[in-house]
Amino acid sequence: MLKYQQIALEIEKHIEENELQQGDKLPVLETLMAQFNVSKSTITKSLDLLEKKGVVFQVRGSGIFVRRHKRRGYVSLLSNQGFKKDLKDFHVTSKVIEMDVRKPTQEAADNLNIGLHDDVYFIKRVRYVNGQTLCLEESFYNKSIITYLNNEIVSESIFHYIKEALGLKVGFSDMYLHVDKLNQEEAAYLGLKEGAPKLTVETIFHLTNGQPFDFSKVTYNYEQSQFFIQANNELL
Repeated sequence: MLKYQQIALEIEKHIEENELQQGDKLPVLETLMAQFNVSKSTITKSLDLLEKKGVVFQVRGSGIFVRRHKRRGYVSLLSNQGFKKDLKDFHVTSKVIEMDVRKPTQEAADNLNIGLHDDVYFIKRVRYVNGQTLCLEESFYNKSIITYLNNEIVSESIFHYIKEALGLKVGFSDMYLHVDKLNQEEAAYLGLKEGAPKLTVETIFHLTNGQPFDFSKVTYNYEQSQFFIQANNELL
């Protein structure tokens, strides 16, 4: 992890641990430079990163302020760290339906930039929030990058394992959303009726070097799912 990214995480952690609210002012640039013993450009990059994530906003001539906290129970559609962090105040569990090493589908191979003869971990699991079905998740992990998974890891947070145990640096993600109706299998897993509406989110996750490592399809239970997007002027 680069220095400015680490500093951004520490500032975000400080905001969360101290329960700072919208409008609360953070230390000035010079104080942050001294606190972390880094240059102005490094702190500026950290703050820019936090601003893009919707954690802070900067007012020229006035300072750096905490942005409004997201609503409780909502999942960010712009996060590339998995949604467990968004739901940290809830009890998030998983039921593993399938987990094995196999050859990728053509779709998975294309999205992971690998061949049809390469190995992937295929994970199929249902995610629950406070015992209520949230989504059905199907993921393909490039085994040459994600070298080991087991049921215990898959039942918890795969992204936490990827970052902490494997030491990999998750970079960016590409996300595609489409609305349709549940087929019979999806409906059975989500506890809904076949033909009920569904939101499916396809995501390709990349490392900081641009290499894709995870292609996932997540089908959400429309009765349990709430999403948010924090837009900056770059998105307007």
